[in-house]
Amino acid sequence: MHAFDVLGDPVRRRILELLATGELSSGEVTAVIRREFGISQPAVSQHLRVLRDSGFASVRAEGTRRLYAVEPGPLREIDAWLERFRAFWDQRLDALATELARGKRERRITKEKEDS
Repeated sequence: MHAFDVLGDPVRRRILELLATGELSSGEVTAVIRREFGISQPAVSQHLRVLRDSGFASVRAEGTRRLYAVEPGPLREIDAWLERFRAFWDQRLDALATELARGKRERRITKEKEDS
């Protein structure tokens, strides 16, 4: 399965967001996903399996628990692919940062004038 096919599903994206905070048990992931998306435990397990099989997540056994974690490799590949498109938004973000700084400076100058 292509990386964007894996990440195209909102449930799998949410699972990765959860795992980005640190290793979680399948039960912890399932509880959040069931609450947020209203899907069954077997459906959550299927999404975890897709993430595992596509290399986005790893699993390790700890007693009877299964602990899932993000695997950075596929995310690095997506980041490298996105690199060619960053120029489209980097300029706009730089311009936004400039405008925000200008606005802060103008507010500071206005406040200093009012205070004096």
